[in-house]
Amino acid sequence: MADVTWGKGVFWQKVTEGRYDVRATDISMGVDCRELPYAASEIDCVVLDPPYMEGFYRDHPGQKAGGGSHSTFREHYSNGDERPGRSKWHAAVAELYREAGREAYRVLRTDGVLIVKCQDEVSANKQCLTHVEIINDYESMGFYTKDLFVVVRSNKPVVTRLKKQVHARKNHSYFLVFVKATR
Repeated sequence: MADVTWGKGVFWQKVTEGRYDVRATDISMGVDCRELPYAASEIDCVVLDPPYMEGFYRDHPGQKAGGGSHSTFREHYSNGDERPGRSKWHAAVAELYREAGREAYRVLRTDGVLIVKCQDEVSANKQCLTHVEIINDYESMGFYTKDLFVVVRSNKPVVTRLKKQVHARKNHSYFLVFVKATR
């Protein structure tokens, strides 16, 4: 199994250590989930859980979600750095998932499993159904959508200083389970 966005290993906290052979990598270790160091069809399962809110990718003062807590990811995946060819805001999140999905497809064996964590978001006052975008993108790559889990937060959503709320606050995220189908 390859957890390609390991971070602090939160995904594995309740999994018995040693139960799986997990290859833990992420951008802070020098491994980009869009360019994995594995051979084609080498891996049985890939776990993808990047920062999935467009605010994590902004590079403008006062607009960094999480108080700048994902600076390494922002540095490498930024949508606010004005590099030619890079998307901005929610499009950068979608682009990251698309590129990581293509790479996961390459390294997965036939019938290999891809587990993706994501969350829908509001970006530029527009509702973005990220989980639907990912499903559509991945199915066009040759993945079969096997399952979808909705994970509801136990804490309350963050209250913002907005005077008028236009969209529902997100109090849930998704685990999407894909299988690499034969083409």
